[in-house]
Amino acid sequence: MARRLDSIAEHLGGTLVTGRVDGSTPVDDAVALDGFAVVGHPAYATLVVGDADELASALGAGDGRAAELAAAVVVTVGDTPALRTALAEASASAVLGAALPADAVLPTIVALLAADQAAEDRLVTTGTKVLTQVARRGGAKAVIAELAHRIDGWAVLLDVHGQVITTAGAGGLHVQDAIAVAFNRPVRVRHPGLQVHPVGPGEDLTAHLVIASRESSTSRSRDLASQTAALLDLVLRTHDHTGTERLGRAVMVDTLLAGGAEASELLRRWGVRERSLTAFALSSRSKAVDLERLVTRWLDELGAVHIVTEAHERVLGFVRDGQVDAFARRVEEFAIDGRAVLRLGLGSSAPTDALARSAAEARQAHEAAVADARTVVRYRALPPVAYVLDRLDADATNRIGAILDPLREADGAHGALLQTLRVYLAEHGALGQSAASLGVHRQTLATRLARIEELTGLSLTSPDDRTAAWLAVRALGR
Repeated sequence: MARRLDSIAEHLGGTLVTGRVDGSTPVDDAVALDGFAVVGHPAYATLVVGDADELASALGAGDGRAAELAAAVVVTVGDTPALRTALAEASASAVLGAALPADAVLPTIVALLAADQAAEDRLVTTGTKVLTQVARRGGAKAVIAELAHRIDGWAVLLDVHGQVITTAGAGGLHVQDAIAVAFNRPVRVRHPGLQVHPVGPGEDLTAHLVIASRESSTSRSRDLASQTAALLDLVLRTHDHTGTERLGRAVMVDTLLAGGAEASELLRRWGVRERSLTAFALSSRSKAVDLERLVTRWLDELGAVHIVTEAHERVLGFVRDGQVDAFARRVEEFAIDGRAVLRLGLGSSAPTDALARSAAEARQAHEAAVADARTVVRYRALPPVAYVLDRLDADATNRIGAILDPLREADGAHGALLQTLRVYLAEHGALGQSAASLGVHRQTLATRLARIEELTGLSLTSPDDRTAAWLAVRALGR
C-alpha cells in the first residue's frame, strides 16, 4: 500500500532519475533539505526536498551528510546541469522538474504519504477484527490460516521448543527456515525477509510466530503479525476444556463403527433410544472453520447428541434419521452465506449395531461431493453404477477392471488409450466433443477408438459392450 517512488514522481509531474534507489522502492518519509540527517530505513526511500543549487552543493560537499544524501532521493522543481552532474557522480536518485510551486512540493508529498498510512492503518485494523472473529471460531489454526491469506504469504507458529504448532502456506523448507531464524541457529536461510514475532512477554514466552509476505507493504504485514501474536497469546493460554470431550467422542465413535451389541448399549447409555441412525461426513475447503465446533453447535440447535469425531480434516458423525434434512439445510445455508465452502456426504439409515455401512456410504457420498463440487450429496442419489460397484467384493471389481488390461502400456500402467475411452464414454460417443476434451484431432480419436476395439474385443457401437467398458473404467477408478 506504500507509495512507490515512481508513483510519487508521476504525481508531482517530475522526471525520475534513478541511481541507487529504484523507481519501485516504497517511500516512507519526506523532509526538507535543512532538516535531513540520515535515511530512515534502507528498504524504503527517503525524499529530500530543496532548491536545485542547494541540493547540488550538498551532494558535492564530500562529508558524511553528503554520503547519506546520496542514499536518499532528492526532489526539486529545478533541473540544472550542476545538479545532474552531482547526481551522476554520487549515483543518487532524484525527481527533477516537479510541476508544482516550490513551497507546495513538500506538503503535497507529506499529504500523499499520510493518506497512504491512514489506509494502511485501516487495513491493519480491519484485519485484526477479522482475525479476532476467526480465533473465536477456529482457534490458533484458523488464525494462522487467515493471517497467511491476508499477508499473501506463509506463516508458521512454533512452540518454545521449536516444535510446529500449526502452519499455513508453508512447505518443509519454509518451516526449517522459520525454526532457524526463530532460534538463531547457524544455518543458511533460503527465504530472506522473514519476520519473527514473539508470542507472549519475554519472561513468559508461549510461542514464536514467523511470517513471510509477498506483498510490497512490509510495515502492514509487520503490524498485522504483531497484533496476531498478541491474539495468539490469549488463544494459546486459554485452556480448551473440550479436549477431553473430543477424545471421548472419538473413542465412542470407534465403538459404534465396530458394531454389535456393545455399540447399541453405548448409544442407550448416551441417551440415544433410536434403533437406526444416519451417518454424515463433512469437510471444509477453508482452514478458518473449526468443523467439529460448528457441527456440535448445529447438533445443539437440533437437540441432538454429539456423536461426532474429526480426523484428517473431515468430521464423521451420526444423526437421527428425522434430523438429516434439517442438518443438510444448515450446511447449505452456511455455504450460501459465502463464509466457507462445505462438502457434506450423507449415508443411508442403518441399525445402531451396524453403523459402519452407513459411515462408509457417507464417506463415498462425501468423495462425490468433493469431486463434483457439490455442497450436499446423498448416497442414495449416487449413480446406479456406483451403487452396483459398491456391493461387489474386491475380486469381482478386479475382474471387471481386467476387461481393459489389454490397454495397459509397456510398463503396466494405463495411459492415453484408457483416458480416450473414459472421455469418449463420458461424452456419450460424441466424436467432436470428445476430441475437443482430449485436445486431439477427430481422426486421431477415431484411430485410438479403433485400436481400443482391436485390443479389447469390444464393439463401441454395442450398448452392452459400452456398458461393460464403462463399468470397467469406473472399477479401475475405485
